[in-house]
Parts: sequence; structure tokens; C-alpha cells
Amino acid sequence: MLDLNRLKALHAVSVYGSVGAAAEALMVTPSAISQQLAKLERETGAVLIERNGRGVKLTDAAGLLAEHAERILALVETAEADFEALRGAVVGRLTIAAFPTAARGIVPRALTTLKRQHPDLDLLVYEREPERQIRELARGDLDLAVLQDWLNRPMALPEGLSRTTLLDDVADVVVPADHPLVKADRVRLSDLAGDDWISSTPGTVCHDFLVFLLRSEEREPRIVCMADEYPTQLALVAEGHGCALIPRLGRGPLPEGVAVLAVQPPPVRRIYAVWRTDAARRPAIRAAADALRAATEALRPATEALRPATDALHAATDALRPAADALRPACSEPLGG
Repeated sequence: MLDLNRLKALHAVSVYGSVGAAAEALMVTPSAISQQLAKLERETGAVLIERNGRGVKLTDAAGLLAEHAERILALVETAEADFEALRGAVVGRLTIAAFPTAARGIVPRALTTLKRQHPDLDLLVYEREPERQIRELARGDLDLAVLQDWLNRPMALPEGLSRTTLLDDVADVVVPADHPLVKADRVRLSDLAGDDWISSTPGTVCHDFLVFLLRSEEREPRIVCMADEYPTQLALVAEGHGCALIPRLGRGPLPEGVAVLAVQPPPVRRIYAVWRTDAARRPAIRAAADALRAATEALRPATEALRPATDALHAATDALRPAADALRPACSEPLGG
């Protein structure tokens, strides 16, 4: 009988392309992967790996077995999920990943809830960028992911994944304290499009979104500093090196020398919990999603409930402003804007 752990090792090498990468994904040593493959060769009586320069490649026999292994492992996962659902128990191992600000701002509180309510649940947590999370979730390397997209740049999920919204996170522009617009209640991005900007590195979600926003104002963004950590971006802003678009979840304490400008219309990123649809029957998945939702609810300020009314008021004010401006010369006293 074929051993599931050996099939998992073969499948990981097939997916990740090397023994080292498979070992990293499965959190074992490369020698452990090699030993599993050697035992699988003895079990099957077939050569599964061949030397290829400094690495290895799978033989045709290994490729065929890896395809079967993928289906077998999927069936095993489904069986485990069904059995856990039948028992109704929040047990087993649950692997969670989150992008950096969610890993810092949401996940710790959710883990506290899960450990208190479900002590038999074995939790493993990673910090991952969203693109990697999606790949690993689809392959079965993660059970639950905390992902983000921006409302005008929606995230496309592969077939077989499900999600629930956790939080709409508004972003503000942070500027040096002596910026000319620092006393404005609200600004439009077009007012700042020609400024120097500080952003994360190219290829990250937040960098690409900022570039998209500024180009939508028909201005090529002038990004002068790149740093992936928001505290670093804030420190650069404080020294006068540019502006930064900072989501409120990721902001943290503000250093001296910066001011926060609310943007109209507000840039919003949506934060999701995502899982494989076939695994949704697992009570552990449902419990983790509930804990993440509770953690985001606890983060909402008391004024959050007033935001829809406030935004509607701002929209109505903006709609009336052209008429007020047209009447202004005829009035002895200026109209309120």
C-alpha cells in the first residue's frame, strides 16, 4: 500500500519544482523529502527522480504517480472534513496565512479567541503576500487565508475558493506637517498627484494600486522612496521626503512631523477570509472565520457606524458646491462651501 506521507512528498516536489522548495513547503528537511522519495521508489519498483544538473527532475512514472497523488490527497482532505463535520468538533491542524498588516492587526486577536474556545485545535500561522497565499491555498498548503484587494481593483479568485468579507479598510494620505494642504478637511487625489510619493516595492498590491490611482489622474507617479513597512514609510514622510497612502489598519502610532489627510472619494481596500470550498464543512474553518470576523469588529472605532451618514453628507455638499459657487458673486456675504 502506498504511504500517504510519501505521496505528499512526491506531490510537493511536482508542485514546487525542487526537493528544497518542497521541504520548505512541508516544513521538513530536504533529506527527509529525499528519504520519502527513496522509500516510494522501493514501494513502486520504479525510478521516480533523475539528476538534472545540480537539481533533480521527475520521471514520467513520477509524473503519473504525482497526478494520482493530487487526487488521493484531495479525497483524504474531503474525508477528513466530512468526518470533522460529522463529529462537530473543532480539532486538527489549521494553517492560516495573512498579509503583513492583517497578520499584525487582525490575526493575533483571532488566535487568542480560537485558543481559548478550542484548545484542541492545532494552529500554524504564516505571514504571506496575497499572491502567494492564493497559490498555496489552491494547492492545499494553506487552510485559510486573509487577503486584500482594492475596491476598484478587485481580486480574482481561482475556481474552488470561497470568501467572506471581514473589513473595509479606508486609506488616507499622510503628508509632512508643513504640507500646503495640511489644513484641508478633505482632499482629492488630483490635488496631490504631482507630489513626491513613498510606496512599497513594485509588484506589491499597495504599490500597484497607488500607481493605478495616480495614473487615473493623468499624472505619472513620482515615487522617490520604496519601503514595504508602513512605519518606515511614515518615518520618511516625517522627514519631508514625500507623501504616502496608508490604510488605517496598517497605520499604527503616527510620528511627529506628519499630518493625515482624508481623501475624497476615499480609497478603500476590502479584507477577506478565504478558504477552499470543499473544506468549508470543517468546523475548524468556520470557527476561524468567525474568530477573524470578531477580531475585525473589535477594531472598528465607535464612529464607524456614523460613516455612511457622514459620507452621504459629504456627497450632498459636493453636489451643491457648483451652484453655491455660481451664486457667490451675487451675494454680499460668501456662501458656505
